[in-house]
Amino acid sequence: MKPVKEAKKYAKTFISIVGIEDAPKALAELAVIDNLMLKSKEFRSMLLNPGFSQAEKEKALKQVAEKANLSEKILKFIVHLSEIRVIAALSEIIKIATIIYLEKKRRAKATVLTPVEISKGHEDRLKASLKKLIQKDIDMEFVIDPSLLGGVLVKVGSTMYDSSIKGQLRLLKDELIKG
Repeated sequence: MKPVKEAKKYAKTFISIVGIEDAPKALAELAVIDNLMLKSKEFRSMLLNPGFSQAEKEKALKQVAEKANLSEKILKFIVHLSEIRVIAALSEIIKIATIIYLEKKRRAKATVLTPVEISKGHEDRLKASLKKLIQKDIDMEFVIDPSLLGGVLVKVGSTMYDSSIKGQLRLLKDELIKG
């Protein structure tokens, strides 16, 4: 298998094949195969094992594609990844392709951790603040984390914005230690 760092090359190729407008649907179709690989050890093993011929792998992939209503482009891409033995990096390829898509659409994905569910009004204000801060449209995913005492923790890409009580107390402690 080739290094996972090459996943970026395959993610870029994938985006150029499907086009930026069809990328969300295509990424969802790729995720079907990725989820199947995660859930079925047999399927994953069959795709990764060099003991199976490429014809056997293609036959199995065609059956899966037919049942899952996958497009011909996605099937060809998956078959190609299988041929060149980088199918194990599919999760990473999907992750990078999603990032590339969001960058091209000037969008960002934010994961918001809150201790309780927040109202639509607070959600809209948070979205507007983040949009102003990073100057991109935001797709937000909310995760309820009861371990937070209060406030929110927002992750956009590799940047964390911590306005939780726990985070503020940690900052205060650091300031007191510095003197």
